[in-house]
Amino acid sequence: MRRDDRDDPFDDFFRELERMMNEMTNGDFDMHVERQAADGGRAPSRDIHLDIYEEDEAVRVVADIPGVEKEAIDLKCDGEELTIDASGSEREYFERVRLPVAVDEHSASATYNNGILEVSFDRRDSSADIDLS
Repeated sequence: MRRDDRDDPFDDFFRELERMMNEMTNGDFDMHVERQAADGGRAPSRDIHLDIYEEDEAVRVVADIPGVEKEAIDLKCDGEELTIDASGSEREYFERVRLPVAVDEHSASATYNNGILEVSFDRRDSSADIDLS
């Protein structure tokens, strides 16, 4: 099992700043910090807790994304990276997860129950047998 622990050192700072502003304004302050990736695209949300499980024949990604309807989750995979894009009334989630091994993206199956997203893939064969004639 590998855990994705890519924490932004400023996350705690912004959470505390938001808490203090809400306290001073009796909850009327709505601070939302939009981060951008270095290439100008959407930055990962960094608040998705996820675990990656490597098994003999499969790879599983389990992510906590509460407060989202199943229909509002968009998943994409290119065989090496899984993209999770979801939004609810209170939160938006966007995360790109580099998978530990190449997977067969066409074998993907996903479930979402009580805020827990689970996506499973079959491992892609690392090499093909070549017949010598």
